[in-house]
Amino acid sequence: MDPRPIGIFDSGVGGLTVLAELIRHLPEENFIYVGDTARVPYGSRSKETIIKYSLEIASFLVKQNIKLLVVACNTASAHALDVLKKTFEIPVVGVIEPGVDAFFHQSNQTSVAIIGTRATVKSQKYPNLIHARDPEIFVFSKPCPLFVPLVEEGWVNHPITKNVIKEYLQEIVDLNINDLILGCTHYPLLKQDIQEIYPHLFLIDSSIETAKHVKNILEKNKIYTNKHLSQNPLTIYLTDITDKIPFLEKLFLEKDGFLIVTEDYAFLKDRPEIKFPIILKELSLEELSLV
Repeated sequence: MDPRPIGIFDSGVGGLTVLAELIRHLPEENFIYVGDTARVPYGSRSKETIIKYSLEIASFLVKQNIKLLVVACNTASAHALDVLKKTFEIPVVGVIEPGVDAFFHQSNQTSVAIIGTRATVKSQKYPNLIHARDPEIFVFSKPCPLFVPLVEEGWVNHPITKNVIKEYLQEIVDLNINDLILGCTHYPLLKQDIQEIYPHLFLIDSSIETAKHVKNILEKNKIYTNKHLSQNPLTIYLTDITDKIPFLEKLFLEKDGFLIVTEDYAFLKDRPEIKFPIILKELSLEELSLV
């Protein structure tokens, strides 16, 4: 048994879609999440900057004594994953390979579209991995840079967001492509909006496959937690908390057993129905730069 937490990070709140699946598949594990909301989005940054930010956050998480690191950001997975694997001794998991796994497990189509940030699309990671398995598949990639700020703003199910979805995705529909890989962990938060406009599109995201991959690594390395905990602590660090609490409440509090706490949480011992207390903290950029 290894009670150490699993570390997860993203450029913002999008990686919470991966965290939600990790919690569902690994309910006995402890988690620490870092969302770099002060510097989001990563998709418009240079490769060197993405690597720098990723190393800062990973170093912070490793200092929290994590046993495994999940890079819950497609842009960071595309540009920093190899560096992180070489730098740290713990297992490091990205989200791009699981996304490709999800496509091959869930589809038998001969064409697929990938949407992501400019940096992810420019990296060509998705087409390269897909063609390494099947060079005959037609892959169409399209950057959708406005999706991340719209999600970070909380503009889900918003008229402006729906217009942007049409602007980006109509080209894919016109190409008669039915399978769409959501190549950014923010994008699953727009699933409902996309399906409302284009109900025939089959949406693929990496979160479930990532959770399964993490579970397999824990079992293979025998670093899983097999003791049931009455209250599993979940700590979320954001580099800028401003206006994020309502978004987190909407994302988590619709589920039973979650409670967001920003100050003293000693009272939780008298609230056994709260299975997943969320301890929300602000992590300053100055703290990250000193790691």
